[in-house]
Amino acid sequence: MREVLRCDNGLLGMGTPSWNRVEIDRAALRHNFRQVRKLVGPIMGILAVVKADAYGHGLIPAAQAFAEAGATAFGVAEVEEGVQLRQAGITGQIVVMLGVDRQGAAEAVAHDLTPVVYTLEALESLGAQAAKGGCRKGVQIKVDVGMGRLGLLPHEIEPFLTALRRFPSLYLSGIVSHFPKADVEGDATTDKQYALFQELLARVQDGGEARVNHIANSATLMRYPEMRCDLVRPGISLYGCYPADWLRQASDLDLRPVMRFATTVLQVKEVPAGHGISYGYRYVTERPTRLAVLPVGYADGYLRRMAGKAEVLLAGQRALVRGMICMNACMADVTEIPGIKAGDEAVLLGRQGAGEIGAEEIARWSDTINYEILCLFGSCNRQVYVEPVS
Repeated sequence: MREVLRCDNGLLGMGTPSWNRVEIDRAALRHNFRQVRKLVGPIMGILAVVKADAYGHGLIPAAQAFAEAGATAFGVAEVEEGVQLRQAGITGQIVVMLGVDRQGAAEAVAHDLTPVVYTLEALESLGAQAAKGGCRKGVQIKVDVGMGRLGLLPHEIEPFLTALRRFPSLYLSGIVSHFPKADVEGDATTDKQYALFQELLARVQDGGEARVNHIANSATLMRYPEMRCDLVRPGISLYGCYPADWLRQASDLDLRPVMRFATTVLQVKEVPAGHGISYGYRYVTERPTRLAVLPVGYADGYLRRMAGKAEVLLAGQRALVRGMICMNACMADVTEIPGIKAGDEAVLLGRQGAGEIGAEEIARWSDTINYEILCLFGSCNRQVYVEPVS
């Protein structure tokens, strides 16, 4: 049994019904955070990553669930997300991982957000705003040890620290980086990049302020205990998924899937053999076929590239999706599943009866990763929050 709590992402007007819903299990969110805590021990810092609307699970409700489980630090992508958390009553540290511009610097200081920095322009804006507010603002420097994304290259660190010292209203509160291949089995790149990270940390000895160093995402905290540094940054693991399929067996984390995507059968119809289905007739029936028409398509994050591969659950059994997936509809073959009728529930992600379809499987059908599937489904559909009822 599940108790439906509320809908939070504002895709629909108050009280407006929808055929589709993404159910978010708040108890599973808390469980997964506690699993990470159990793995890393009671002392290690944990930065719960809630960027991108908490990977499609809802920024504020997810952060609140993690806070209930003991989280005191949160990672967002942009200042706007951090402001939303503050306005919702989140009191822990909030790290803005993409950094700030001039306007964002003012918001970061006003709402006590911790910015990641990697440009002189950010230092200047933050220094001015902190001085104006009469406070000292801690910043975390982003270094690039091989990701090829945001961050200072190794030879840029000393000049950047020299520039940082010009602003008495700022101080170095952390050094952060990211691994590009921590989830790749048997690859030695991560060991080499961690050695470089350690070398860079050894070069930064000044300041005297409390500082945290962190580089461990979900894959790293699972695989490399020695690389957890002062703080770990779980993201995908908090939402019940593993960074790679092979880590499901290799990890000590017992994760619970959080998201379930369900819809409603609109119509059940019988078509003869030789009947073309959907745009382009990419599928033509080989026998008399019963089809369940579902109000889910690529506008709902159910991508066209899954056509010919996707399956859904009806009455706990798998049914193949036939023909091209449309903008707001797709058709499931229920010829072998008796009794299906309009109004029945169909599940695209998650459990129904004895059946289950995971985000990893949908990712394979879509030629992508489970991260993208969660973000798509969560951002394109109504989010409904549930709690188990004993």
